[in-house]
Amino acid sequence: MNGPNVLTTLRILMVPLLGWMLIAFPDDPVMRIWTTVVFIVAMLTDLIDGWWARRANLITNFGKIADPIADKLMTGMALVGLSVIGELWWWVTIVILVREWGITLMRFALLRFGEVQAANKGGKIKTVVQTVALILFLLPLPLLQWGVPLEPLHLVELASWILMMIALALTVVSGIDYVRAAIRMVREHDARKLVEKHESGS
Repeated sequence: MNGPNVLTTLRILMVPLLGWMLIAFPDDPVMRIWTTVVFIVAMLTDLIDGWWARRANLITNFGKIADPIADKLMTGMALVGLSVIGELWWWVTIVILVREWGITLMRFALLRFGEVQAANKGGKIKTVVQTVALILFLLPLPLLQWGVPLEPLHLVELASWILMMIALALTVVSGIDYVRAAIRMVREHDARKLVEKHESGS
C-alpha cells in the first residue's frame, strides 16, 4: 500500500457517499452542489495518484487494476444515480456500464497471461470527457426547455447532453480498441509459447 494506492482506495470509499447524496437529495440545489464537489474531489484523486505513481515509480499491478475499477465505480454511481432520479436516460447508463465492466472483466481474464492491460489513450480521453459531462449533469442546472430562448444555463444544459453523447461514442470506440489490443496480446502470448515449446523440443 503506497501513497497512490491509498488515494485509489479513498476514491472507492467515496462512492457510497456520492450515491447517498445524489439519490437522497436530488432536488436540493445546495446538496447537488456538494454532491458535485465530492465527485470532483474523487476524480482529482485519480489525476493525483496517476501522476504520483509515475513520478515516484510506484506503479503496481494493484494500481493498474484498482485505479480503473475505482473510476468505474465512481462514474458508474453517478450514472446510475442520475438515471434513478430521472435526469439521464437509462439506455445511456446501461451502454456505458456494460462497456466499462466488460473491459474490466476482460482485464482480469488477461491476468493469466502475466500482463495487466493498461489504459490506452482513447480510454483516457473518454474518461476526461465523461467526467466533465457528469460534472455538468450533477450540477443543479435547470432542465433544457426546447422552443424557448436559450439562456446561459440552458446552453450549459445543452452542452452537458452533447458532451455525454460524445462520451458515449468514445466509450464504445475505446472499448473496441481494448478488445483488439487484448486479441493481439493473446496471439502474441500463444506465439511465444509455441516458439518456447519448439525450442525446448529441439
